[in-house]
Amino acid sequence: MDFSAFLQNQEIILLDGAIGTELDKRGLMGRASNNLDSPKVVLEIQREYAQSGCDALTTNTLTMNRIFIETHNLGIDVREVNRAGVELARQAADNKQYVLGNISSTGQLLEPYGDYSESQFYDAFKEQAQVLAEAGVDGFIIETIFYLREALCALRACKENFQLPAIVSIAFATETKGGRTIMGNSAEDCAKSLTEAGADVIGANCGDLDPAQMAVVVSMLKSATNKPILAQPNAGKPRLVDDKTVFEMAPADFAAGIAECLQAGASLVGGCCGTTPEHIRAVAEMLDEK
Repeated sequence: MDFSAFLQNQEIILLDGAIGTELDKRGLMGRASNNLDSPKVVLEIQREYAQSGCDALTTNTLTMNRIFIETHNLGIDVREVNRAGVELARQAADNKQYVLGNISSTGQLLEPYGDYSESQFYDAFKEQAQVLAEAGVDGFIIETIFYLREALCALRACKENFQLPAIVSIAFATETKGGRTIMGNSAEDCAKSLTEAGADVIGANCGDLDPAQMAVVVSMLKSATNKPILAQPNAGKPRLVDDKTVFEMAPADFAAGIAECLQAGASLVGGCCGTTPEHIRAVAEMLDEK
């Protein structure tokens, strides 16, 4: 069954958790250059997620588009790092999980706030999606994007050029005032615009929300679209301890928060910053009990 059919036939789909904060814990920082520099560590993390009970793994390619790579002087080849990300996730999945190609922000702003045009963003996302598609992903997950216009550029680049499902997940700063991103986009506007642009799944991840707050945003998204809803919260609110950012929400508490997201209307769930294979396993066990 391809991932499009799986989306239509499966009542609840469990995605994996964070890769970046898992790399940080190993002293590698959460950058996709680790696909090339430390592939064994990336593979180890993804294998742990594969064994946690999830249905899909996400490639470690979050911001590996040309604009981000060049403006951050990373010295990485776009094709090489994205292809390696797919190969590692596919190896970890071992034909037991779907593999979703991870696409995220350029790290820059569109005109008039920044120096980039929508066509430049579109071309960068298209190039990355092309590599991910050629390497064999089952679908795209466009996530951790704070600006609706940028999310739409990425979505169009995927849907206009490739016959693969595309999940789009927005990072919200607050669940109040209609749910808002740091750029002021409301949950309703995001849901309606992304639906019209052809997103197969619409959701929320990361941002400044804990799982219970994300459940509020999920309900707003659900009321504004007929598309499936994704919720991938962080493991609670981060705290700075000895100059390190830590997430302290226990797996059981995280699973309880995910249950709230499901009750609010989510049908795809997973974890973002601070979540571990243990958090995803706790969610899998909660789902089994239900």
